[in-house]
Amino acid sequence: MKTKRVLLAAVLGAACVPGIYAQEKANAKTGKAIKAVRFGKLWDGKGKLWTNAIVIVEADRIRVVTTDALAIPPGAETIDLSKFTGLPGLIDVHTHMTMYTDETPGEPMLKQLTSNPPAVEVFLARKGALRTLEAGVTTVRDLGADQYMDIAMRDLINRGEMIGPRMFVCGYGLYITNTPYKPGINLPAGGIADGVPEVLRVVRQQIAAGADVIKMYASTGTDDDVTGFQTYNYEEIKAAVDAAHKFGKKIAIHSYGPDGARDAVRAGTDSLEHATDMDDSTVQEMAKRGTFYVPTIDHNRYYLDNWQKIGYANGFQEKTKAFIERNLETVRKAHKAGVKFAMGSDAIYTMFGQNTRELGWFVKAGMSPEQALRTASTNAAELLGKENELGAAAPGYFADLVAVEGDPLADINVVLNNVKWVMKAGAVVSDKTKAQPH
Repeated sequence: MKTKRVLLAAVLGAACVPGIYAQEKANAKTGKAIKAVRFGKLWDGKGKLWTNAIVIVEADRIRVVTTDALAIPPGAETIDLSKFTGLPGLIDVHTHMTMYTDETPGEPMLKQLTSNPPAVEVFLARKGALRTLEAGVTTVRDLGADQYMDIAMRDLINRGEMIGPRMFVCGYGLYITNTPYKPGINLPAGGIADGVPEVLRVVRQQIAAGADVIKMYASTGTDDDVTGFQTYNYEEIKAAVDAAHKFGKKIAIHSYGPDGARDAVRAGTDSLEHATDMDDSTVQEMAKRGTFYVPTIDHNRYYLDNWQKIGYANGFQEKTKAFIERNLETVRKAHKAGVKFAMGSDAIYTMFGQNTRELGWFVKAGMSPEQALRTASTNAAELLGKENELGAAAPGYFADLVAVEGDPLADINVVLNNVKWVMKAGAVVSDKTKAQPH
């Protein structure tokens, strides 16, 4: 991404309400009426499928899950979703929320993205945020933005100034120098770090800016480029991992190829993004360490479907198709080995709203629909370090709930295509249950 000049993120960062859950805490103080949400079935993320479930919501939290109608407090607002199956709010652990574009005819989306000022990008991003919520995704981990736009967007959502999923953000991802020297005065690009001292500085810079998680690009590969050449050596990766962990932050490491993946796992990364062609020893090490694998298969499908609108050059299709197959095969191998998975869409451009299509690939790779659902709920919450607040419909958890039409435990496509209603932190943010006029 090209560096853009704007003070929006800095201003909002200085003025923001502290804390990831500022919006939810503010909601709790308003004394909102208690809600009772009825589901015909409820998969709670804790291993139980409820019949005729009632979820009692107080402010932004779940008070109780029950089947006893007598437990509904007097005066509670009742929301009847008994025709639908309930799920916990879903979690997408790899997005780029600020990289939203419209499909302006005659103007490639890639060009739009690089020409928009950051203030415009943040404003437009509200559209993708709404589409993400409508897909049933109430929480995201956002892995890379220019000019700390992700921090601005997170804080706008937390303050109630923008409607969108709860965001955990990284600021700039770390990457090696990859632009030619230009004479004259050039502002340093955010995220560039060469060598261990620079890696340590840039990790600390993201944390100082307010990042929730650290991101590192340990190989080439992005957009229509599916190469996977390792760019950071083991010592640099280990320095980033140790620095992040020292500050109490988790780290996500990008590697399209097996070499960066091997060193990222050895160094102790919390999650590995994209990686293909991993050898057996790396896969076994992931299973042993509990490293989360976020393969992001579906975003390359999106590129193939939309390459002309995006502005990619013809000729990349065969390489991308081959990469998808290798990606899928690596997922099969890792799943058989017992590696933990978390769902990440790598959504960008107009892909928001398609976030959960990744689950279809997981089922194709051998997971049951329930195992796939766990990657977007309990597993994802664990990766975020929020397993006691997110990813399940249970007492004390945030009141993030989704209603789908059909049986998601029998057919994962129900989750992909039939989301009818979404609640985030006790507030209904999408309702498509009403019959549409003809």
